[in-house]
Amino acid sequence: MKNQYFGDVNDYRKYGLLRTLSRTSGLSIGVCWLLTKDDKRTDGEFRNYLSAPHLWQHYDSELYNRLQRLLQPGVQRSVRYAREWNLIPQATYFEPSLVDKHTDRDAYFKAAWAALHGCDLIFLDPDNGIEVQSTRRGTRGSAKYVYWLELQQAFSRGNSLLIYQHFPRKPRKCFILSLAHRLAEELGALVTPFLTAHVVFFLVQQPGHTAALRAATAEVGPVWRGQIDVWPDVWPREPILKPIQ
Repeated sequence: MKNQYFGDVNDYRKYGLLRTLSRTSGLSIGVCWLLTKDDKRTDGEFRNYLSAPHLWQHYDSELYNRLQRLLQPGVQRSVRYAREWNLIPQATYFEPSLVDKHTDRDAYFKAAWAALHGCDLIFLDPDNGIEVQSTRRGTRGSAKYVYWLELQQAFSRGNSLLIYQHFPRKPRKCFILSLAHRLAEELGALVTPFLTAHVVFFLVQQPGHTAALRAATAEVGPVWRGQIDVWPDVWPREPILKPIQ
């Protein structure tokens, strides 16, 4: 995540998804930004929706009205407003920046898991998504990704996960299904993909959270019709990992 993208239409869908999951499931939410430095690019300038309430407000009017504060003079884009504007009620946030260096990553996630201890569902918001083969952990550009090691760490502590994933230049359907199946197998968990126009989110569910999350997932489609498509669940072949006691 970068501050420069805060409040764009992807964020509206993202917070809307988290709010729906939280409200309906009753699970507590932790947000790990994986925050990186702004790069001054303009490929995330999707904020025209804030000037079109007749088209967008009805999905979540409370959330929409709060994000419209970005239109006020002098309001800079920053993820801190997610906390200050209470965009996800009662959420816990881990806001430090992430850098590439291997040892710094280790310290970052050790602190993140401690800060988000007790949260049922952790949202991970990397710039690009899950690691790719061309960028090893700790090398240049690795701060843009969350790595399988880190997903294992979080899931083994008993957290369900919601993971942001950018689309690479591949056929979307094949990419989503392939990554959903790998998540299910790597973590031994039920996975539900949520497709939007620009990104996909993967919900990786602990067995103790599945009933609550499936009920919440059923609410996402009707509320966010046309913006968030709920894909069929992907199940693992092996039993789910046991959380660390």
